[in-house]
Amino acid sequence: MKIQSKDFRVHEGDDVDLKKWPTKVDPVYKSKEQYQELLADHVAGLSAQQELLYASDRHAILLIFQAMDAAGKDGAIQHVMSGVNPQGCQVFSYKHPSATELQHDFLWRTTRDLPERGRIGIFNRSYYEEVLIVRVHRDLLLGEGLTDKPQADKDLWHDRYRSIANLERHLHVNGTRIIKFFLHLSKDEQRKRFLARIDHPKKNWKFSAADVEERKYWKHYMKAYEACLGATSTGTSPWYVVPADDKENARLIVSRIVLDTLEDLKMSYPETTDERRKELLAIRKGLERD
Repeated sequence: MKIQSKDFRVHEGDDVDLKKWPTKVDPVYKSKEQYQELLADHVAGLSAQQELLYASDRHAILLIFQAMDAAGKDGAIQHVMSGVNPQGCQVFSYKHPSATELQHDFLWRTTRDLPERGRIGIFNRSYYEEVLIVRVHRDLLLGEGLTDKPQADKDLWHDRYRSIANLERHLHVNGTRIIKFFLHLSKDEQRKRFLARIDHPKKNWKFSAADVEERKYWKHYMKAYEACLGATSTGTSPWYVVPADDKENARLIVSRIVLDTLEDLKMSYPETTDERRKELLAIRKGLERD
């Protein structure tokens, strides 16, 4: 199977039904060794593209990862970005907002962390939590200082989708390319991964009783994701639904999509002017005489 980015893309205006999106597809690798070779090839390509990104200084890249617990966000970020220069990449993880963050609009805390030109920013969870977990647990809205009572505001989610879409459109126009991944994990596979975290002492730290509590809201989360993906996937800032039951395959799909996006920018190193070339040659002669 050859990875085609378009196969995982949510198109603008799509009515998303996650039951129709697979959590597992035929793997693109035939062995562990081939997986490692393919990933290494993708990572090398990403490293080269990152250098171009920095040198050309025209674009920024923002990767957003959203998923249910144990879907493999951390592992995907770690493996896919393993060859990227850490000086040109920043990862931000977002949990429950602080008291200070709750004093601002819901986009404020993540906007502070947007990548500058020439760099890659990664959001492990993001402002999308405000239309996902907050939609499932509406009591969280009570701490956000909204002007109207949340229960009476039927347009709340529509307004937040619009705010997000407007922000992403603004970022795109100003050079930031946004790639959004929903790692689509099955409930049964999540159960297996939770059990593994309990059974293996070195994985115990990854497990929390709260994770099991959230499983009770699985159907509610799926509905929230369906509404979110359909409302906020656009031609310039698309969502990709990545089958996540196979971690290795998911990493290859993610890395291929990121690589395709970077290559589509058709970046190049800045051209050296004649004047600059003369200056460099003069410096070179001086170094040779040194």
